[in-house]
Parts: sequence; structure tokens; C-alpha cells
Amino acid sequence: MDPYLNFEVIYMKKLSTLLIFLSCATLIACGKGQEINGHNTRTAYKSVKSIKNRLPTDKRIEFEVSFWTIRDAIKDNDEFLDKVDGKAPEEIIAIGKEIYQQRKNAGIAAYTQYSSWEEMIAKFGQERIDQERHTPKDPRDKSNDILYKL
Repeated sequence: MDPYLNFEVIYMKKLSTLLIFLSCATLIACGKGQEINGHNTRTAYKSVKSIKNRLPTDKRIEFEVSFWTIRDAIKDNDEFLDKVDGKAPEEIIAIGKEIYQQRKNAGIAAYTQYSSWEEMIAKFGQERIDQERHTPKDPRDKSNDILYKL
């Protein structure tokens, strides 16, 4: 038997095993893309920013308000990171709603002014729309326009 042929067979087996391993590792890493990385506050904030950019507009504000409501309620960094680590947007929103209700029941004025969670989210959504409407366009944005004049 040719020694080069034997080497190629062994090489191909190892290469295919390596490719399968890398594919599995990539799939596992991509599966965490919709969860908050609570390793530290910096990674948590980065993952929130990444997640919110992938959410539909109607869920984006609710997710952001929920995250910052949790952050406001839990001052201790370690406790906060434990609470949000590995959570998907839906879980963060559920926790945010719980905290809203607890604070409303406690009579905190910032929360009692709203009759419901949905009303509070709608108000923040309207504020965001108003901010975007009144923010002047940056002239540099025009130079980044991908529409070409023919």
C-alpha cells in the first residue's frame, strides 16, 4: 500500500472530525445570541444592545424598559448579573413586569401614575417617536445613503 495514500486517509478522517466539532461549537455559540451574557456588567450591556437591535420595534422598548427596571431595582452588581444572566427577552420582560407591579403596589409615584404596564410602555414608545421626530438629521447620514441616482 502506498504510504501517501495511508496518510491522506488518516488526514481526511481527522479533518472531518475537526469540522464536525467546529460546526457543533458554532451552533452552540449561536444559540446563545438571544440571551444576556451576565459574565460582567460590560458584557451584559453589550448583549442587551445586540439583542434589542434584533427585536421587532414593538418589543424593543418593552425589553429596554424591563432591563433598566431590573437594573434600577437591583443595585448590587453580582445579584443583578445573576438575575439577568442567560435570560431571553421574554424572561426579562416578565421580570420587569413583576418589578413594575411590586413598585406600583408599594405606592412609588413613578409607577402609580400609570394604570398598567402596557400604558407605561406605550408612553415610553410615544416619547421615543417624538424624540426621533424632533432630532435633526445629521448631514453625514446623506453621504451614507445607499440609493444611487441613475
